[in-house]
Amino acid sequence: MLGHKLRFGAFIAPFHPLDENPTLAIQRDLELVQWMDQLGYDEAWIGEHHSAAYELIASPEVFIAAAAERTKHIRLGTGVSSLPYHHPMMLADRINQLDHMTRGRVMFGVGPGALVSDAFMMGIPVAKQRDRMDEALDVLVPLLRGEEVTHESDWFSLVNARLQMTPYSRPSVEIAVASQVSPTGARAAGKHGAGLLSLGATTSAGFNSLAANWGIAEDIAKENGQTMDRSRWRLVGQMHIAETKDKAIEQVRFGLEKWIYYFKEIANLPMVPDDFKGDPVEAYLALGQAVVGTPDEAIERLQQLVDESGGFGCFLLMAHNWARWEDTRRSYEMIARYVVPHFQQMNVNRQASMDWVRSNKTEFTSQTRAAVGARIVSHMMEKGADKIRPEIVAMIQGAAPPAKE
Repeated sequence: MLGHKLRFGAFIAPFHPLDENPTLAIQRDLELVQWMDQLGYDEAWIGEHHSAAYELIASPEVFIAAAAERTKHIRLGTGVSSLPYHHPMMLADRINQLDHMTRGRVMFGVGPGALVSDAFMMGIPVAKQRDRMDEALDVLVPLLRGEEVTHESDWFSLVNARLQMTPYSRPSVEIAVASQVSPTGARAAGKHGAGLLSLGATTSAGFNSLAANWGIAEDIAKENGQTMDRSRWRLVGQMHIAETKDKAIEQVRFGLEKWIYYFKEIANLPMVPDDFKGDPVEAYLALGQAVVGTPDEAIERLQQLVDESGGFGCFLLMAHNWARWEDTRRSYEMIARYVVPHFQQMNVNRQASMDWVRSNKTEFTSQTRAAVGARIVSHMMEKGADKIRPEIVAMIQGAAPPAKE
């Protein structure tokens, strides 16, 4: 019996340094999703950000609409929609429209908003972001199921609100809540029986909190009459793969330092320690947060995540742009070719078939020679041995079965 099929995808914030053409950068993000679709990846999640210059996509819904027209199979999620930034009715209607336009390929990832600078510009108190996410999610869940909702809040109102189109996906689009170290996301996911997006799963704090956060989600789900499904648990981590470890390290020198600069000096996210110093590449790799190496090293790290978490549904590669575009494409291809098959048991039957044929090779070879020899002997009897060329006779002697006494 085959085991669980781990899915693979990408979490595309994205991260584009300030020295790049932003128009071309977004175009390349679209090309990455197309490439992933061709390689058979399962999911791509697209972020929402409005400041700090690196994370350029302001509307994941607009990006998903464009990506859906360029792809055939890959599922596309908001990764994530920042709920305090939107009136819930407007957001629900956009997601529902995408559900129809993509024929059910859209997923709805939600969070409170990662960049404090985004909230500041909109006059949203940072201390209220998580409370507003919870309140918005309470009405978004029934709205996306096509139900009528009336709700009065200090920041939005709903009066007999209902989506005018019945959801394409039933009972609704899949919903997932972002979670890092704090229990906020896990509690929200548990309350609604939603999926969980564990960001920074390969960081020390993120890795160590995996089992605890899932446990919190399960406890809250039980209290609310819900159940948590591990197949809807996504873990996000950092990888760059090449043919050798040295080659992979050399390739990430192209852009890793710029990525580190963003998290150390600009963004208010704990991806890089405050006391980080030294050679950027060597110091960052020493943290153990990323796999920069070979497919075998990627397999080893993923197995650690499986063991620590107790099992999850999908691994999402953080799209980091550490390497040149051609090397990035190659990394995704190598993961699809050599890492994905290991966790999806793609070659189990091939291996069984090969082992069976190898173990019976002597018997199969003997039967083949006997069949060929018998046909040649039949030909000789029909045409006469004296009419057969010498080289054919030699072949017959080698292929024909031994004469019976």
